[in-house]
Amino acid sequence: MPHQDAGSEGQRAPPAPPADRSVSSPADAALPATGEPSGACHLSIVIPAFNEEKLIALTLGRIVAALGDCGCAEFELIVCDNASTDRTAALARVAGARVVTEQHRQIARARNTGARTARGRWLLFVDADSWPDSALMADLLRTLARDDVVGGGACLSSPGLRPRLRWILWLWNLYSRTARLAAGSFLFCRADAFEAVNGFDEALYAAEELNLSIRLKRWARSRRLRFVILHRHPVKTSPRKQNLYSVSEHCRLLLRILRAPHRVLRDRAQLYLWYDGRR
Repeated sequence: MPHQDAGSEGQRAPPAPPADRSVSSPADAALPATGEPSGACHLSIVIPAFNEEKLIALTLGRIVAALGDCGCAEFELIVCDNASTDRTAALARVAGARVVTEQHRQIARARNTGARTARGRWLLFVDADSWPDSALMADLLRTLARDDVVGGGACLSSPGLRPRLRWILWLWNLYSRTARLAAGSFLFCRADAFEAVNGFDEALYAAEELNLSIRLKRWARSRRLRFVILHRHPVKTSPRKQNLYSVSEHCRLLLRILRAPHRVLRDRAQLYLWYDGRR
């Protein structure tokens, strides 16, 4: 479950997106022939992935099917292989994604690396163990068609989550809607806004999505744009963290973060829930 950082403005700015927007591989065929996005459906979906060979093809297939159900044909799938040691990259290519590589193990950096190659006017970041259904995608596309939205996220559901842990998900969804903060499993924003705030903060090894939500809202405020949390159709996300780690492991890390968020969220070695490689 995500934890909030107080916000950091000292992130390293990702390089500007490439000027060349030509279609260069079969995986780009989801974009129009010109490769130039236009209209509400033009969407770049970025998925960071580390050793996700069990799920990546399924996740990509579900996303394509959901967008197809909505009649959206102009999108691109980008998987950033974050130093995987399995077949994640090969399976993602077979499933139709364009694969880029980021060797430094960091979720924020992997998301930025994927976003640098994106050509859509909108960016959607989805985790490899999460999948939006067609109802959520329809809500998203309606939201992207508005001219008063900078970005947002979605509430979460977790099929298979142990009953005694469901209150945590309920509490997060309440907090997300009230504070208007997006979970990393489903975060969308305008590409120009993402570039203007310098993307995800690469000083952070966790909670980078909350930090980005805060900075996007700050950027949007003077432009009278909204950051919205879609709640009618939650994004489904795997309960594997809850199943792989004990309650005591979750509580121990949460206490560390609450005591010293600035230090702990910048120290990959302490953030075992995200980086110890359990799958």
